Amino acid sequence: MCASSHIQGNKVFRPVRSRSALRREAGMTTVGMIILAAFVGLFAFAGIRLTPVYLNYMKVAGVINGVHEEFDGANASRSAIRSSITRRFDVESVGEITAREVTVTSVDGGFEVRAQYNHVAPFIANVSFSVEFDKTVLVRR
Repeated sequence: MCASSHIQGNKVFRPVRSRSALRREAGMTTVGMIILAAFVGLFAFAGIRLTPVYLNYMKVAGVINGVHEEFDGANASRSAIRSSITRRFDVESVGEITAREVTVTSVDGGFEVRAQYNHVAPFIANVSFSVEFDKTVLVRR
């Protein structure tokens, strides 16, 4: 009789599983739970670090859109647009970019108002997020 004779024929060797063996296999191990918690925590911390960056951008975009709504088609001058941007930046308390960094360029038919800046948010140790923002509107005369 050879060693594999128990496999021949219709009979297949199957180990008997007890209920206690099934209970041990159900669920997640402690190490698996720690690894999962670390990944979830890492993404949550990244979200916490990036939320103020995007909230600040939403303020800048609101200022630029407000200037567009105020002066579009109103035959505005560059100085009027600049003073409106400065006033709105003060009211909104925009911190990452100043009103002087917003460019107002004369183009055919009006002015192009553009806020372009880069925000670096520290993450962990020497790892940082660098986020580039560019918001442009055309104010027609």
